[in-house]
Amino acid sequence: MGVQWYPGHMNKARREIEEVMTQVDIVIEVLDARIPDSSQNPMLNTLRGDVPVLRLLNKKDLADKARLDLWLAHWRGSETILAHPFSTLDKSDVAKISQWVKQMVPHRGSAEKPIRAMIAGIPNVGKSSLMNALLGRRVAKVGDEPAVTKAQQKLKVTEGFQLLDTPGILWPKIENPDASYRLAVTGAVRDTAIDYEDVALAGLKFFIADYLDALTTRYKLKDVPSDAYETLKVIGSKRGALRSGGKVDMHKAAEVFLNDVRTGAIGPYVMETPEMIAHEERLVEEAKAKKEAERLARLAAAVPQRQQANNQEYRRQQQQHEDKE
Repeated sequence: MGVQWYPGHMNKARREIEEVMTQVDIVIEVLDARIPDSSQNPMLNTLRGDVPVLRLLNKKDLADKARLDLWLAHWRGSETILAHPFSTLDKSDVAKISQWVKQMVPHRGSAEKPIRAMIAGIPNVGKSSLMNALLGRRVAKVGDEPAVTKAQQKLKVTEGFQLLDTPGILWPKIENPDASYRLAVTGAVRDTAIDYEDVALAGLKFFIADYLDALTTRYKLKDVPSDAYETLKVIGSKRGALRSGGKVDMHKAAEVFLNDVRTGAIGPYVMETPEMIAHEERLVEEAKAKKEAERLARLAAAVPQRQQANNQEYRRQQQQHEDKE
């Protein structure tokens, strides 16, 4: 089924982005380096058209470099996409942004024609931290919960470089259920909108399959059960997530695990590869095609039923008319 979360202010943000996109020279899209594709907003890709985009893969210190390199290679060669691993805590990275932006928009950058950059990204990827780092002062509220920024701000970095911030937005329906769980695991979806245990189990399945050594090291496990639920019980037991009588509190165990995942305590990781995403997209399209075929079949089957109902209504009206005569 997946995870869905679309607060009302996000719909308003979509309209705002659409309105100002004609004034933008470049989009600076902040992504979560741990989920380079899932943290993209496909709606933004549609809205920006041919406006170039600088993709900053933020939280690079939490990401598996080998897998991150796969994404950099995947986007390399595109005329409208420039991607770099990034950290808002790395001053050298922040200092390079002006250079990267100028590379994408060489015809602007003077006081008379400043580069107008829109900072965009889904919730909790570090947009506000980026703005504060670029401007060298606290101008945007930073929080560890998604959707802290809810209004646009226009700010001057230098005489030739302006920033337009936008609220973090998710799209109304996340079509790929696997992507929705990755967003929840890494913290892009507000915790009040998720089932902790459900999301933790999805995360554990991934770590058991892809980063087993990191999992065993973090929790000092000799043998990891193949079943994610049993593994979560073991983690809860080892980390003191217990109720009276020694029973594991699964909600607390899930909180412990997800906190370790989000803070990098388990180690660096990337939850998706270009090949994986291509496969998932095919499955999503197949599921959509199947659903549409079923819908059309139901409509076709309903036509005779509607015709019969219309015939019955016609006969009823005719009978009423005859009775009146």
